[in-house]
Amino acid sequence: MFRYLPYVAGALLFCATPALADSDAPAPLAPAVQSFVRYSAPVIAIKHVRVIDGTGAAARESQTLVIKAGRIASVGPDAAAAVPAGAAAIDGTGRTIMPGLVGMHDHLFYLVGDQPVGHAMYVSFPRMYLAGGVTTIRTAGSMEPYADLNLKRAIDDGRVPGPHIDVSGPYISGPRSRLYMDIPRTPREVTEAVNYYADIGVTSFKAYAFVTKASLAALITAAHKRGIKVAGHLCSVTFHDAISLGIDSLEHGIEVATDFDAGKQPDICPAGKEHSETLRRLDIESEPVRRLIEELVSHHVANASTLAVYETGAPDRFPPQQRMLDSLDAQARLDYLATRNEILADKNNPSGELLKKEMRFERYFVKAGGLLMAGADPTGYGGSVAGFADQRNLELLVEAGFSPEQAIKIATANGAQFEGKLASIGTIATGKNADLVLIDGNPAANIADVEKVDTVFKDGIGYDSAKIFKAMEGQVGRQ
Repeated sequence: MFRYLPYVAGALLFCATPALADSDAPAPLAPAVQSFVRYSAPVIAIKHVRVIDGTGAAARESQTLVIKAGRIASVGPDAAAAVPAGAAAIDGTGRTIMPGLVGMHDHLFYLVGDQPVGHAMYVSFPRMYLAGGVTTIRTAGSMEPYADLNLKRAIDDGRVPGPHIDVSGPYISGPRSRLYMDIPRTPREVTEAVNYYADIGVTSFKAYAFVTKASLAALITAAHKRGIKVAGHLCSVTFHDAISLGIDSLEHGIEVATDFDAGKQPDICPAGKEHSETLRRLDIESEPVRRLIEELVSHHVANASTLAVYETGAPDRFPPQQRMLDSLDAQARLDYLATRNEILADKNNPSGELLKKEMRFERYFVKAGGLLMAGADPTGYGGSVAGFADQRNLELLVEAGFSPEQAIKIATANGAQFEGKLASIGTIATGKNADLVLIDGNPAANIADVEKVDTVFKDGIGYDSAKIFKAMEGQVGRQ
């Protein structure tokens, strides 16, 4: 425990405060939160709306959904709807209601290029996730665990707008990692770190690229003893070894799997260029890849899709959206465009080819019975931005071959299932939390309509998406 003694005072402060778990009733909203609220009536009825329920089933037309006391009181055909007297009515004609997104790889910081540190985005990102329709996130690795926990508390207390948060502990990694990543020197220190951060409220952990097999084993063992799941963005450790150790989810799919790198040495991460060439040659339909997928599925190891961040590295993809550029502060925009121009100038860039390969891997993984989730992963060089990238993931999943309803299930119900919260979020059903997204359009016919978010309901409170995004213009990269 000696590495963590300086932080015992902080631990006592956390222990002295109310539990960080979600309460049954949302706290009263502070004026700063209330300013973004569009609907807050005790009973709300959304009439004549199209429902995509998150189960993968086809959209249902002409439905009425009633929200009462923060939960879904009823949902069904207009003709059979029993709307309580005095309910605030919303006309859903031509609109779609779907579950709030469950972002399973959504950070609270922003990176540009190869900088060794990230910029904390504790003002812009929580708001932008919410505005984008993301009502629950897993941070999948934290740069500032204390700040993340305090942010979660502020959101739960109604002082700050944002999604429900599953706070991950600090990245557990190894040599060559970024400055904000924890590099325990021994498995014993990994165990100490897990217990310390679990004691103060962390509810998940993530291993990063340079973690050793021994440290990963210690992380998984210690976390599982606390009932906490472990994710892995791996490189030094292969998928096969991580599966054998009992890891719960693997991030980014085949693009980071080093199982197929020739001459792979234990606890050594292959050079990036060599790994890219391995992936270029890799046949996704080959027997070794099929066996890896079967191993993932048989051991119930989930995968988190982050197609949106991979797309930003591909020169042959569409140009950045204006709304994304508008969200960046002046310096972040200049940095982003400079890196983007370098990517466009690189004629040998394999990212577009690898993106399509990753799409095929994810399709085969799901076809084999694997649990695929999704998240924005706002890292890279700045092209993946909170909220916007979560929506873009849905579009890319459809491009990969999933139906719009299947893509929405991946980004909602599947994440809720992994989090153990499917009984309360992730799909639209009577009795569940009213964590919902009202869209001006029909994503079942045109998945790009997921960008037309009108209102995001979290615990039955409806937030004005456009107003939040407008308030956050020029803030990403700054705060």
